Formats: sequence, structure tokens, C-alpha cells
Amino acid sequence: MVLRLSLQRCLVHPVSALRRHMILTRPASTTPHSTPPGLLRYSPWSKEFLGSLKTRIFLQSAFYAVGIVTAAGLVDSYLFASRTELEEPVLHYASPQGTKLAIEELRATFPRANAVDTDADTLRTYGFSENSYHPASPHSVVVRPTCTSDVVKIVNISRKYRIPITPYSGATSLEGHTSGYPSGSICLDMSGMDQILQINEADSDLVCQSGARWEDINATLKEKGIPLFFPLDPGPGATIGGMIGTGCSGTNAVRYGTARAEWFLNLTAVLPNGEVIKTRRRARKSAAGFDTTKLFIGAEGTLGIVTEVTLRLTPVIPTKVAMAQFPDVEHAVSAVQEILNTPYGPHIQCVELLDDHMMEAINTAGLVDHPYPVEDTLFFKIQGDPTSIKSTSKAVQDIVKKHGSSRFEFASTDQEAEDLWQNRKYALMSTMAANPGTRCWTTDVCVPVSRLPQLVFETKKDLADSGIQSTIVGHVGDGNFHALILFRDDSELQGVSDAVHRLVHRAVALEGTCTGEHGVGVGKKEYLTDELGEGTVELMRVIKRAIDPLNLMNPGKLYPERRKPKAEEFNRPSA
Repeated sequence: MVLRLSLQRCLVHPVSALRRHMILTRPASTTPHSTPPGLLRYSPWSKEFLGSLKTRIFLQSAFYAVGIVTAAGLVDSYLFASRTELEEPVLHYASPQGTKLAIEELRATFPRANAVDTDADTLRTYGFSENSYHPASPHSVVVRPTCTSDVVKIVNISRKYRIPITPYSGATSLEGHTSGYPSGSICLDMSGMDQILQINEADSDLVCQSGARWEDINATLKEKGIPLFFPLDPGPGATIGGMIGTGCSGTNAVRYGTARAEWFLNLTAVLPNGEVIKTRRRARKSAAGFDTTKLFIGAEGTLGIVTEVTLRLTPVIPTKVAMAQFPDVEHAVSAVQEILNTPYGPHIQCVELLDDHMMEAINTAGLVDHPYPVEDTLFFKIQGDPTSIKSTSKAVQDIVKKHGSSRFEFASTDQEAEDLWQNRKYALMSTMAANPGTRCWTTDVCVPVSRLPQLVFETKKDLADSGIQSTIVGHVGDGNFHALILFRDDSELQGVSDAVHRLVHRAVALEGTCTGEHGVGVGKKEYLTDELGEGTVELMRVIKRAIDPLNLMNPGKLYPERRKPKAEEFNRPSA
């Protein structure tokens, strides 16, 4: 208090106030432990100081200034360190003994048959993907919840013993999303949480659990005679939770957009601290606060476990399926760009590219009754009432002919149309069946539509020059490109991996993205900083640390390792 008053007085009359302050704060009489009398002559706080009052004030001011600057520097270095100097926190996960105790508690919590599974083959199957070639590990235990409260119990046990959790449901992902953590992990198998809980036909939405498959949802709506459907259509077998996690899309994206286009109205999620939240109400739109629903879309299970979702539905509209073939990919893509930019563009539901190698694979696989000519091919779905379909079809036919199409025809029956589209949806199976004894690395990228011809041309040339066999399919209406690259054994794997790296860098250089719909997982996280920039990636890390400070939710995925700073960055002078 005395010091504060004296400092306040300094502001009014610094010299007189400082004189009073020195009297109040001068050292007490010399004792056996005091400063030796001879040294007091050099202390500006001593009455024996030999210098003038001005010198005394200057020395004391200098002392305080140095102290303040030093303290400020320490605070700045510890609390406001630059991002390159920060280190990831060192987190410790459960020991083998701790994992064993956690499994025992899980068994006690879920005594029903098959709820907790530690079979070695099961743990390996759940931790590895047949068509993923990224680092992977088996899980320590698989747990199968049936409701949100089950998930809460599992998350609480995970936090208690510090065991990472990896969500799993359809197992269709290709970038290592469901692989186990090396120190041990709980695989949360959500596939049993597959119920449709509520259908609100009048509002064009439904509520379901996250393990429900999109195909089953649409089949149920059709069986019930409800003229609505959920338009996001990724690979066969994909579940709603996985579709949210990877920010999926599919063949319908050119007309209906992707997972980020508000097809998920709200979701229920269990956070890493065990709290259950619902991100929004069921209204079709909301301006209330952050869009926390989208925070989980594309987060790949790293921020929490999604357990229930409200899906927006859309009317079923009559469609016709057509096929056009071209001398090369450039002509095909150019035709699509022109079609989409006409007034008939909104009637195009899907435009899918299958290159000549893919068409040959479909024929060879024996999955079609009548083989197709082996050329670069576009499959169209044209949507609308009969008049709209007729006028759109005429416009499409005229445009593809102008761009060199040698063949344009419609499916003659509904069954033929369904078969034609199934051949596109099962491209991976056809590729594998046509090339027995091979393995397949499937990857995707996405570029602005106008850049797609260049990407396809350069990629096909690169693969051919490298002697690598492949098929190519793509959602050409939105620039999404999938390469299915074949190899026979591990001796060829490195060459395939190098080709995938070149493809991704090629796409990013064309103002594209390392993944259009497969997600990041393990396989694509190394490209995120180049694509998004260190600042954006660091913002993602900040959100992750805030929500999951123990890093228990699917660690090792999505967030790239922080770049190690170079020595010159530490020595760089401050501004």
C-alpha cells in the first residue's frame, strides 16, 4: 500500500514524491546481516549515496525499466509464443495394464453377448482396410453400442483410462480413417445403431441413428410409398455417420451438392468429456450462432461421436439415363461444361465420366448383358417432368454431337437404366473383377471443372509413362476425379504411391483439393498445409485441442503434424 501511494504521488510531483519514497523505503539500521557500510554509497536507495538526486532518480528509473522489460519478455515468450515455436503437448495413453482394466470395465458395463469383442482376427479386421495402403494397427477392443447413453459410457471409460476411440460403421473409407492407434484403442462399432427413429413427411426430413445406411433409408422411404429420398449417394454400404465424418458427396453432387450443403439439419453428438449435445433444432434454417453442425462435418470423428442425425429429404423426380461416347476425355468434359452452362443445366442430376479403361473393365468383368464400345464415356441422369426431360435431352444430344460424340443413346427401359447406373456405382468391383490377382489403390482429388481435362490428360499420360495400369471415373459435373490404380505386389507399391503423390500435387497446383469426397484420414493429411496454409491448419488444431484436450478422439488422423521450425526462424529479429 505504501509503495502504491508513493508511486501515485510520483505522477503529481515526481521529485518530492521520490524523496519521500526513498525515506520510507530506505534500508533499516545496519545489522550483522546488512549491507556493508562502504557499499551503501553506491546504492541509489541509500541515504549515504554519494550522487546527486537526479542521478539517484535516473538509476532507480533505469532499474525499474529493465525489470519491467525483462518481465514482459518472459510473459510474451511463455504466453504468446509464435506458432512455429509451440510444441504439441505430450499426451500419455494407457499402459497395457490400464487397457486391460478398461476392457474389464467395458465387459462389466456391457454384459450382453458380442457387445465387447477382443477376438484377435476381429481386432485386425476392424483396424485394417483391404483397399487402404496407409499405416495401420489393430484395435485393443471392439465395442458395439446400441444407443447414445451406451456411447456416453464408453467415452467416459476411454477418458478414465486414457484410451483413444476410433469410430467405425460402414468401413467403406479408403484413407485409413478406421485404423487403430499403435498404443491401443477402442473401436466404437456404430453399425448396430442403424434405426430410423422418425419420419416427418410433411417437413421432408427424418431422424435416424448414425449407423443407418443411405441405401436402406431410401429403400425404406420407397417401401412406405413416401415420394422423398436422401440424395447424397457415396459408395455402396456407406453409413450416415461416416458420410458426416468425411464430408461425403457422390454422383448426385452436380444437382444436389455435398454433405456441407445442409442435408444434415442437426446432429446429436457425444463430446470427449462425455457431454451430449444437439447442434440445432429441426427447423429448415437457423441464424442462431455458429453452425456447429458443420463443425462435425469433415471432422472424421476427431471432435466427438455422432449418434443421431436429422436428414433433409427431397422429392423423387422422374429421370432418364443416357450414355454418350467421345474420342477422348477433353471432348467429353468440354461438352459437359457447355451443357451445365445452358438453361437446361439444372435438369442434369448426374454426369459421370468413365474412361476407356473403365469401360473395358466393365465389359471384361462380365457384369453387363451387352458389352459397351470401349471409349471415353459420359453417363447422364436427366431429371424433370416429361416436357423438361424431352427438351433437355434434345439440347444434350445436340451439344455432345458438336463435341465429337460418336454415340448417344438412352436406356430403353427402367431396368436397363438401373443396370447402367449400377455399373458406374460398382466401378471398383468391376475394376478388380476384370484384373484378377491385382490390388487397387483408390484415390480422389477435385479441381475446378474447367481444369479437369488437363488433370485427366496429364494423369493418364503419367500413369502410362510409368507403366501403371489404371481405370478412371469421375463426377465430371463438379470436377471430382477418382483414379483406381492397380498393382500386383509390394514391389510395385512404391511406384503406385509415387504416382498418387504426383496426382495430388497436380490437383492442388490446378487450384484444386487433395480430396473431393474421400476425406483426409491418414493418407491425405500430409497435403493439408500446402492446400490450406499453416494458419488455417493451426486453427483446426486449436479447435481440436479445445474440444478434445486429451486427444482421445481418433488421434493421428486429419490434423497434419506441425512443421518443425528452421533454425533461422528462431534467430529471426522481431519486428
